[in-house]
Amino acid sequence: MKLSKLYQPRNPQFWIFVILNLLSTAISYILRSHELAPAITLALVFFALANMIIGIRIALHLMRS
Repeated sequence: MKLSKLYQPRNPQFWIFVILNLLSTAISYILRSHELAPAITLALVFFALANMIIGIRIALHLMRS
């Protein structure tokens, strides 16, 4: 696995990976800067964890291909 293989702008999975990272940043900002109801906080935490898992899987796939 080479880290340089992560950058593949012609591969749609690369752009999904970029979007997931931007979404992660937005979710983190919302969770840290706003006081939310517990149910909304739990939903955002679930989305953040799912986002992280999907992002790692895509990154590993891009580095192996």
